[in-house]
Amino acid sequence: MLNQDTLREATRLTQAGQLTEATALLQGMFRERAPAAASPAPRHIRLPRHASPTIELKANDAGNAARAVPVEAPTAASRRTRPLFDRAKDGAWLGLRGVKHTPASMTDIVPEGTRFIEGTYSNKAGRRAYKLFVPSGYRHGQPLPLVVMLHGCTQSPDDFAAGTRMNFIAEERTCLVVYPAQPGDANPSKCWNWFRAADQRRDEGEPSLIAGITRQVMQDYSVDSRRVFVAGLSAGGAAAAIMGATYADLYAAVGIHSGLAYGAATDMPSAFAAMRHGGGAARQAIADAPALPTIIFHGDRDTTVHPDNGAQAVEQAIGATKTRKKVHRGQIPGGHGYTRTTYADDEHEILEHWNIHGVGHAWSGGSPAGSYTDPEGPDATKEMLRFFLEHSLRS
Repeated sequence: MLNQDTLREATRLTQAGQLTEATALLQGMFRERAPAAASPAPRHIRLPRHASPTIELKANDAGNAARAVPVEAPTAASRRTRPLFDRAKDGAWLGLRGVKHTPASMTDIVPEGTRFIEGTYSNKAGRRAYKLFVPSGYRHGQPLPLVVMLHGCTQSPDDFAAGTRMNFIAEERTCLVVYPAQPGDANPSKCWNWFRAADQRRDEGEPSLIAGITRQVMQDYSVDSRRVFVAGLSAGGAAAAIMGATYADLYAAVGIHSGLAYGAATDMPSAFAAMRHGGGAARQAIADAPALPTIIFHGDRDTTVHPDNGAQAVEQAIGATKTRKKVHRGQIPGGHGYTRTTYADDEHEILEHWNIHGVGHAWSGGSPAGSYTDPEGPDATKEMLRFFLEHSLRS
């Protein structure tokens, strides 16, 4: 178990401006606890200067962990995933400098003949910008499914759209897609603050902003209110779990990629522990509520968010529902193997868990045009959208 007293003291030192002392304290703790034969794991933590703390880690390689290399000397394999947690320009924070890459071009973000529109939403919790994908087949008065996509740390709507290629699959299936943007003034690494108790409650904080964006798009465009879905990667995956737990009347299904269960942490020390070992204190979503259909992807070589978090998200999504389980094992030609486990209640398949073998902290099957992707895995985007469109909001 992590030394909570050490973490609290490091936080105090950082807030007092004693960054060198805080760094030495944390590094000493990690050296004491590191397994002798283990490969390097993410062990850097970014401590808060202000009200919004952020966790900073070294990103692992997307594929086989044995092939991982330092980010200062990237190879072609390591370029598949760019670190989500980059060092601040002034060098004040812990961590390693990430691989720089050219922003994706519009041809990598949206198909020709479609629209990618900027918008904003405000409420008492603040203001958030967003990007909305409108497929070429959109016609006013014809209700379409809507997918809400929550990016990971240091990502943007454009980067996340390019990496997941969700807009291209949504064009094929004629769906709207909205990408809320987390700004740097809300979190220095642009992470959704999934680990703060104030951002885990309905009609408060970031959940109210994400729900507000969802409802604004539903008001401005023809949306099928029974087919609204939410998905995310890493911090965005954890935020998607929160949205599913607190707005089960708004979303018909949830997608969690490399994320954590709702309530896995309520502050920075517990967030760091959950990311390393799994969130043992993840809370039940809503007592006596029906299980919300959920699809979960997680790489079994993920050293940024421990794979146990995927298993805990499965347990939380099932809750007290009695289910029948089926297991299927597959292999992507020339790529990664996977284990796909499905769970069904008396009437429907309500959950899928994809355990991707040999994959680190990356969007499975994504495009190298965006950050944090592994093109050699099964196509998480295509499978998520397929799963979503099989489910409608139950009355």
